[in-house]
Amino acid sequence: MLPTVVIGFRRGAVLLASTAVLMTGCSGPGRPAQPAFPATEVKIALSDAGCEPQPASVPAGPVTFTITNSGSRFVTEVELLRENRILGEKESLTPGLSGSFSLRLDDGGAYRIHCAGGATNSWPFTVTGGSAQPGTAPGNASLAAATQGYHDYVVAEVDQLAAATKQFTDAVRAGDIEKAKQMFPLARLHYESIEPVAESFGDLDPSIDARIDDVDNPADWTGFHRIEKAIWQDKTLEGMSPMADKLDADVITLKSKVAGETYQTAQLANGAVELLNEVSTKKVTGEEDRYSHTDLWDFAANVDGARECFELLKPALAAKDPDLAQRLEGRFTDVADQLSKHRQGDGYVDYSAVPEDQRRELADAVNALAEPLSRVAGLVV
Repeated sequence: MLPTVVIGFRRGAVLLASTAVLMTGCSGPGRPAQPAFPATEVKIALSDAGCEPQPASVPAGPVTFTITNSGSRFVTEVELLRENRILGEKESLTPGLSGSFSLRLDDGGAYRIHCAGGATNSWPFTVTGGSAQPGTAPGNASLAAATQGYHDYVVAEVDQLAAATKQFTDAVRAGDIEKAKQMFPLARLHYESIEPVAESFGDLDPSIDARIDDVDNPADWTGFHRIEKAIWQDKTLEGMSPMADKLDADVITLKSKVAGETYQTAQLANGAVELLNEVSTKKVTGEEDRYSHTDLWDFAANVDGARECFELLKPALAAKDPDLAQRLEGRFTDVADQLSKHRQGDGYVDYSAVPEDQRRELADAVNALAEPLSRVAGLVV
């Protein structure tokens, strides 16, 4: 029997922030403000050949990456990297779709545009000028405080992740399947709420959270979902102790990495949208937790992380574009209402019992939220 836990929308903490803060712009009653400094646009057309950026060099400052996919089935996502650290990304751009993300690139030097599946999957990208301190920009005190608040939130979430994961792995090592079933979704909710942060550290996220589809050699598969399969499909924990040990070690590595991290406010907004996209394009299919069917815990944690982002940005956003802030508030409520339909006791029903039409209703509510939320990053670079 799985535990039932409702994940509430915590206020005052968030997903993805930094020393970059919201810039003031021209505004008036009923008229949304615009960024004080326009962003340089970089266009990326995804193709089987790869993801060549146009232009491939930009001056330091706000940058918006506009990505389109007119027909490639093999290249559906793009990442901006600096020294193997993912700074921004856009995923799930299947043929016919487009998307964008914005960042403030004040740190001059060499970057890379990466897209898995392309004939050339890594393209050089250069920022000219700039300082050694990325993400610094004039702005207001509320977002400066928000960046510290997000750092504290991430650290607290990873602390809880480490503790809950240890309870899960202890049960795995002890061969206690029922206890492991109980702890699996409770540990993962702390991971899912900060998933874009974990994904930014190269191979760490695949080691912790890869599905079988994500690995070339099944013998190399590790992490939560490898143990999930052992519990629910194989119905034995024999041989899983090394997997439990590695999962503990990877979570401790994540804990050490987030301790000293800083984030951009634009990354905060980008990350919130990516969390929602996780729900509407990936998790809604049921493939994430395909053995345990605990997907609704993941849904709620993803939405919770996005809501944290919005709450952190809302004071500055409301001053800059009050209509957008109010619209987002209403759509977060709509998503919460959709999730509430699937509560059972203190938690959520088995996702395999959710009919297809209700899955689509949930995805539609998330998409309706993600669309206006995607405008926020352009206001906070």
